[in-house]
Amino acid sequence: MYYRWEQEALYLDCSIQPKSNEDRIVGPVGESLKIRICAAPTDGKANKQLIRFLAKKFHTKQTATTIVNGQTNRHKRLCIKKLLTIPDGLDMVEDRLT
Repeated sequence: MYYRWEQEALYLDCSIQPKSNEDRIVGPVGESLKIRICAAPTDGKANKQLIRFLAKKFHTKQTATTIVNGQTNRHKRLCIKKLLTIPDGLDMVEDRLT
């Protein structure tokens, strides 16, 4: 499973594909959530774009979205707090939303 709830925080195990044509959540692939990001993986640009993109998708602030593991890796664990919605196409239980 690519996600886990801990109290009101959502943890995502993600596989990131940088330098893509568009920012997009592809969907679950194996044990991770595949996400495509336009930005190149240099100087933290892809990480910053990933946080901006996910904050927008989950309707939360960028400061509530953090990379827990994998700063320099394509496989990352992210924590999203204070999310207001779950993006379409993701099968997560929404009753934990604040």
